[in-house]
Amino acid sequence: MTSNLNDLPMIRRRSTPTQHPTIVSERDPEIARKVVHIGTGNVILLAWWLQFPTWVGVGASILFSILTAMSYVWPILPGINGVGRRSWGTFFYAVSIGLLIAWFWPLGLPQFAALGVLFMTWGDGLAGVIGKTWGTHRYQLWGMEKSWEGTATMAGVSFVIALAILGLTVTGPWGSLLLLALGLGLVAAGLEAFSKLGLDNLTVPLGCAAIAWALVQGLQLTPVTYFG
Repeated sequence: MTSNLNDLPMIRRRSTPTQHPTIVSERDPEIARKVVHIGTGNVILLAWWLQFPTWVGVGASILFSILTAMSYVWPILPGINGVGRRSWGTFFYAVSIGLLIAWFWPLGLPQFAALGVLFMTWGDGLAGVIGKTWGTHRYQLWGMEKSWEGTATMAGVSFVIALAILGLTVTGPWGSLLLLALGLGLVAAGLEAFSKLGLDNLTVPLGCAAIAWALVQGLQLTPVTYFG
């Protein structure tokens, strides 16, 4: 009897790790959504490379926007509402891609559409994964809980994307391009931090693409034109 009683604390201690899979499973839908979020947005590079006509990109965006909007009422795409919080992010994701294609494709400037979409795709996607997994330094903003690790990831990834795209498709002094990329990274992080209910999937791509285009013109840099 004595040995059995002494073993009881051991049994209780061993039973506690069974709680961890529950915690992980609660995070999985958000992580899985961000992985899909990252993978899907890269279609903008394929559209640019294959020179899809404007109507194809806009039409696909309208179709997917309708499907995602319907999914908030009917379980057409169940993963959208499976993240434990109210968000229109997936709907805005589709809308922003269509708006950017409609804006920059006719101008022959797909690099600005790609820049905005990839900020949303890789910047916001990785920020969500890093923040959820390793974000330990938290802060509150408008009732939203954020992590400095996630915000720094958003700024850093957006900076790298901006420098790569602008460096390859815009001619001008490297110092100007470097400062422009740095500024866009900070703007992307700020827009992502302040946006609620998934609005970052609208404010980040549209805002950063518009600012990039305006600053390229203001700094008298020369973007390469396509589809000509």
